[in-house]
Parts: sequence; structure tokens; C-alpha cells
Amino acid sequence: MIAPFLWMLSVSFMQESQIFSQTFQPIPNPFIFDNYAHIFKSLPLARFFLNSLFIALLTTVFQVLFSSMAGYVFARNKSKYMEFIFFVFLLTMMIPPQVNIIPLFFLMRELNWIDTYQALIFPGIFGGFGIFLMRQWFRGVSSEIEDAAKIDGCNFFETFFKIAFPLSLPAVITLGLFTFITAWNSFMWPLIVTNSPEVTTLPVALSQFKSSFRETIMWGDLTACSVILSLPVIIIFIYGKKYFINDLLQGSMKE
Repeated sequence: MIAPFLWMLSVSFMQESQIFSQTFQPIPNPFIFDNYAHIFKSLPLARFFLNSLFIALLTTVFQVLFSSMAGYVFARNKSKYMEFIFFVFLLTMMIPPQVNIIPLFFLMRELNWIDTYQALIFPGIFGGFGIFLMRQWFRGVSSEIEDAAKIDGCNFFETFFKIAFPLSLPAVITLGLFTFITAWNSFMWPLIVTNSPEVTTLPVALSQFKSSFRETIMWGDLTACSVILSLPVIIIFIYGKKYFINDLLQGSMKE
């Protein structure tokens, strides 16, 4: 699994002649940075990168917030209707996302959100998976501390934000990782609803990279752009992996 990424990283520092050399050379010789310099000169790569980062971060923040609030309500509310409503949310996970593209596009058009940040952010801030994950976590957390907070005078929202939410940090980080990676790598939806480079994301720009070179494909430049696309996800996963692993290990065995 690691070998293709290492090869991509190596190719991004190679000259074109070395990439297509008949002799296998895993280490660049000479070691050049021209590919990275060229892609920043050829494309507004910084703008595409910031667009993707802005969209992925906002999507992650709102997804985590709304999923945590909904999951907490489903876990603590014992109403007989809650299980049915939760079942409806689970059904949305069974629907392929491609099925929703056309009605979602018409909705964005009616709201005049085509080619805007809103169209790239709002459809991704709600999801059945996030609600399911947070609900399962909260169901495994003892409610004794929350009961004590209520006795001390905390209302429902204070109990959630001061007690329940901090206790769910491993699940929050896990959901944040999944959401960020999904939003960062999203390709189909941004390709459909964006037209101008002002809101174009990095995966869409990467797909259009070939067309910017009419005569030939510059594979060194293309792999350099791919490395830049991969780095934020790798960095965020390295930072959050201890919480992610902790969530997997603990499961529902929490008191």
C-alpha cells in the first residue's frame, strides 16, 4: 500500500527523461524541484489548495457539531418515536450518493448557489453515518456524570457541551478524520457545481491538469500535484491517529 505513494513521491522529483528510463531508478538522480515550481507557475495552485482546505474544514466542523448533537439526542431520548426516526436516518446510508446528484443540483440552482462555496459545503454537513457513530458512542457512555450535572443546575445544552461532548473526543476526532478526508477528496460534486477557478477545488484542478498541456502530459508535474493533494490528509491522520485508535479499541466499553 505504501509503495505506490513512495513511487509517486520519487517521480515528483525526477526529470522526464528519468521517469521513462528503461532502467528502474527508485531514487531521483538528479534530485530536482522543477516540477513543483512549474505547477505553481502554470496553475493558481495556491488558490485551489485554499479552496479545498476551506471547504473541508467548514464541512468537518459543521458535520461534527450537528452529528454530535443529533447522536446525543438519539442516545438519551427514550421516546418510542426515536428508534423509528433513527431508523429513517440509517436508511439514508443505504442510498448511493450518485442518486441524489440530480435533485441536489436542481436544489442548488433554485437557491442560486451554483458555483459558490455554499453548494460545496452545505450538502456535506449532514450525514447518517456521523449520527450513527456519535449515537453509538454516547450510548456506551455512562449517564451518571450527566445526571450529577443536571442536579447541579445544568440545562440540556450545558450538559451536552460541558460534559457529554468533551467525553466524546475520540469519537469526534474519528468522525472529523472521516469527514475531512471525504470532503478533501470529493471530486464528482465539485466538478458538477463549479465553473470558475475562484471556487475550484484541488481534485478537480488535478483532473484538468492534463488539458493544460496540449502536446504532452508532464508526468513529473502531475505527480507533484498529486503529492500536494495527499499531504494534508496524511498530516491530519498522523495528528489524530491516537484518538482514532483509542476509539476503535474502546468501542462501547466506557463508564
